[in-house]
Amino acid sequence: MAAAEDYDWVYPKHRLEACATVEFEIFEPKNEKDVPEGTVSRARAKCLCCGKVLPPERVRAQLAAQRGGADAMFDAKGRRIGGARLLAVVTLRPGQQGRHYRLPTERDYEAVWKAQKRLAALLEEWESGSGFQPDMTGKMPVPQKGLCPVPDEPVDPWHHDVNRMPMYGMLQWGDLFTARQKLALVTLSRLVRELPPSVPEAVRLGMAIVVNRMADGNSSLTRWQNGPEKISNNYSRQALPIVWDYAEANIFADATRSLASMLEWVAEYAALQCGFSSGQVQLADATEHPLPDEAATVWFTDPPYYDAIAYAHCSDFFFVWLKRALPDHTLLADPFDPGNPLTPKLREIVVDSTTTKGHGTRTPRFYEEAMARAFAEGRRVLREDGVGCVVFAHKTTEGWEALLSGLIRGGWTITGSWPIATEMGSRLRARDSAALATSVHLVCRPRPDDAPVGDWASVLRELPSRIGDWMERLQSEGVRGADLVFACIGPALEIFSRYSRVETADGREVKLAEYLEKVWEVVGRAALEQVLGEGKSQKGKGKINEAGGGFEEDARLTALFLWTLQSTNGDETHHRDTEVAEEEEVEDEEDEEDAASSAPRRSKGFSLVFDVVRRFAQPLGIDLPKWEGRIIETKKGVVRLMAVSERAKQLFGEDGAEAVADWITEDPTRPVQMTLFLEPGKDSPQRRRGKKATMDRGSLRSPRLGGENRATTLDRVHAAMLLQASGQANALRALLKAEQERGPDFLRLANALSALYPKGSEEKRLLDAMLLAMPR
Repeated sequence: MAAAEDYDWVYPKHRLEACATVEFEIFEPKNEKDVPEGTVSRARAKCLCCGKVLPPERVRAQLAAQRGGADAMFDAKGRRIGGARLLAVVTLRPGQQGRHYRLPTERDYEAVWKAQKRLAALLEEWESGSGFQPDMTGKMPVPQKGLCPVPDEPVDPWHHDVNRMPMYGMLQWGDLFTARQKLALVTLSRLVRELPPSVPEAVRLGMAIVVNRMADGNSSLTRWQNGPEKISNNYSRQALPIVWDYAEANIFADATRSLASMLEWVAEYAALQCGFSSGQVQLADATEHPLPDEAATVWFTDPPYYDAIAYAHCSDFFFVWLKRALPDHTLLADPFDPGNPLTPKLREIVVDSTTTKGHGTRTPRFYEEAMARAFAEGRRVLREDGVGCVVFAHKTTEGWEALLSGLIRGGWTITGSWPIATEMGSRLRARDSAALATSVHLVCRPRPDDAPVGDWASVLRELPSRIGDWMERLQSEGVRGADLVFACIGPALEIFSRYSRVETADGREVKLAEYLEKVWEVVGRAALEQVLGEGKSQKGKGKINEAGGGFEEDARLTALFLWTLQSTNGDETHHRDTEVAEEEEVEDEEDEEDAASSAPRRSKGFSLVFDVVRRFAQPLGIDLPKWEGRIIETKKGVVRLMAVSERAKQLFGEDGAEAVADWITEDPTRPVQMTLFLEPGKDSPQRRRGKKATMDRGSLRSPRLGGENRATTLDRVHAAMLLQASGQANALRALLKAEQERGPDFLRLANALSALYPKGSEEKRLLDAMLLAMPR
């Protein structure tokens, strides 16, 4: 396992001899540079002895031969001869705080070997069918084999977005655990099964949950967390990626992931959350609701989020252990497919991810139609004066449109939309993009059967005021960014969904998708009016767009991007840190196998889902391809707003900011704006002061965009930020003075971006420092 970042570290020390070996020592690093880089990245593994890098295919083949490779291999005398290697042992010392680290000993391996032998004996006993019971006639004994003690249910090889285990030889759910972990979980499951009948059912169920919690923190997929020095659980996100260095807990220790800690966790949760009156739970299909007509006064649902999470496949991990702890429980069987040993999936209303490589059958159309049937059933069982509530926190517009279409087709009118903070800001998904910090609760009421037909023009006239009022209200309550965007959809839909249908003056029916385009446009314009000024062009500028105060497309795109990234929960560090980059590296290892380097790559800039960016850009006349490679970069359905540092070459050319700064300060009377987008060649500024450069106004053009394009206001702001970053104080002052004489746009945009960039980001730091240097 890996040790702690701030304490002892496991350091590989190898020597190349006739027969090379690898040894380890524990030392305390003085700084980060003392800690060597990892040896595995994107499924490539580097040999410590010879330095050779094995390709992913070879790494996977070796691990597949060992069913994942998480267990050590021993000879007949219990000596380790291969397989997983124990790197360090973390210990606690009585009366001393913190963790302590030591190298493994033969005794540590002996415990693993004994666990393997005991597990093999249990499986052999199960295979032989030990233990007989009479058949139904009571005459002839029959073998009682039952479930395998270790989960032998198959792992779905196609859902790579959920797990990548089959690629590494882990074909059954039991393969995810080491022998010692299997023995512990098998024993705990047996103890729950054997609880005497006098034990209350609630206690039996609670102990089965404890077993599940133990499984979540005791597998070969658990990581060691450097900061808090503890073992993480499997599901830091809704996926099971491969883990190259895993941590294994002593379940009897007084530490995280121990039996005592999991028992305490379940008991505390039960005490806090289970004090209400008892209810009834029934497994059923939402499109065939078991309740009679108008039986409920409240209908509340948190439906699947389109293609975001394959819930059933994720829950299989826990399901297989619940079956062994509670073998006769009525809910632990598939009522729609009796032969299915895992969770029900045939009727699950989700969209199969593209990572299923064409093996999925649940399409977006299937999702929308099934949702409409489920919502129609909800309307059927609800009283006419009842209220419904639909919870949704998905951040793609496709998911929202499919859900809303199902609601309207199901006979509902959306009367309210309330964002409620339900998501952890520290979760992985929230740390790298505009993930929702809230769950949007759509409040609905049954639409009357005699609802009128709406007029398209009237609907459009009412929309801006409704959006504006809700944006103002939500912002006053601290709702920001993507949360605000999606929370505004509900009030906007109230206008549209109150009618049986909406038609234009010539009788054409307006579909929901067309209306939602208008909603996005109104939200985008309102946002630009807030962050970039009034919704009209500046005097003498010429009209560019009704919103954005006359700024060019790149400024409006950047402002909208950053506005959407704002966080409701106050955690505005959306740029990717090293930890996130490493997590994504594991998540995307299959797609990134052809990467040129095996070293971890740190992403710069800020990210949004492409569809969200497109929905804002198109109605506002922003041509995304025009700015590709200049201020944005699109890859795998994600748009990245490039970091300012990445623009130095395109703004200043090959010679860089330092040469341009020299060129500016040689003649303070020279028009400063002509320094941007210098074309390479004889007119480029020279690093040698003795050789004076000459240029004309034709030099002020972008080599990427063509001679007709000039430096934009955003280009000039970014240029000033880069001069600030490189310490070119004289050139910066000259540039700022020229901008002050030019007009107010530069300062307005700089102030707006300073308010939008996340706190703690390099861009905000540079902007604030540059603004302090602005002449008064």
